Amino acid sequence: MTHQLLGPGAEFDRIRKIAEMLGGNAQGLGDDCALLEVGGETLAISTDVSVEGIHFRRDWLSLEEIGWRAAAGALSDLAAEGADAPSVVAALALPPTVDAEAVTQLMKGVGEATAAAGGHVLGGDLSSSGELSLCITVIGRAAHPVRRVGARPGDGIWVTGSLGLARAALTTWLRGEVPHPATRAAFARPESRIRVGRWLAGHEAHAMIDISDGLAGDARHLAAASDVRLEIALDKLPVPPEVDAAAKAEGKTPAVFGALGGEDYELLVALPREFGEKEARECQRATRVPLTRIGEAVQRTEGGGSVIFWLNGEPVSLSGFDHFR
Repeated sequence: MTHQLLGPGAEFDRIRKIAEMLGGNAQGLGDDCALLEVGGETLAISTDVSVEGIHFRRDWLSLEEIGWRAAAGALSDLAAEGADAPSVVAALALPPTVDAEAVTQLMKGVGEATAAAGGHVLGGDLSSSGELSLCITVIGRAAHPVRRVGARPGDGIWVTGSLGLARAALTTWLRGEVPHPATRAAFARPESRIRVGRWLAGHEAHAMIDISDGLAGDARHLAAASDVRLEIALDKLPVPPEVDAAAKAEGKTPAVFGALGGEDYELLVALPREFGEKEARECQRATRVPLTRIGEAVQRTEGGGSVIFWLNGEPVSLSGFDHFR
């Protein structure tokens, strides 16, 4: 069975049913990574699939960018566990129209994203398919593993980097327009937060999750796993001005747009009450990634956790991305 509660959504209903069916054959389900004790070390292991038409389009991205995005998405799970020294295995399913040169370009992107995170590609598999997909498996070492379980009442809730840029690129493309260069770069070549995840793990992070499906949804998974209520102030979110035009086109405030945005691959982290702006500046100096306090864990719950989002003093109802909705 799962060792922690999952938040709401059709995708996670399916995971719950899988866990129920597996019973005692499953262990540790429900986190960003599986954790395995080997030879006195903790290995963090995760896998992630990118499918054409669902996660990317070849008329939007180069093959190299597609490979980079696929690897960065998987590496983000290691970052959320506080793991480093990543190793990557890539399995590619390819339609007949994808030739050998195209495969090389895809793997060039995988390799560059892995190298940027301080890791290596160890191997993989090739198969024919009716559609292009990449399955990236990552393995890293976690000296101080940080799970979704562990947030406590009084903890500050912080987020790395900025929110909404990738969503801004996506919604602009879907309108048939050309994204702003900054938003396109965030979508095409997201940076995995391996270094900052390791720093936070070494500075008493209580719980952490990567927000690949958007803050609005993933905050609920951290709350559910930790059995706490989170209160998040949307006006505190680090949403850059390049998001404004896309948010306006969607009829949303930049803050709400940023909270809904997926594939930012930033980290949401619960840190001790004592962790403040001084420590956040130390984190940025060490990792070159800003850290912003956006809320607080306020109390234990009766089970399942909850999140309240506030905007201008009023509660706002938000839901995150669901693959099967």
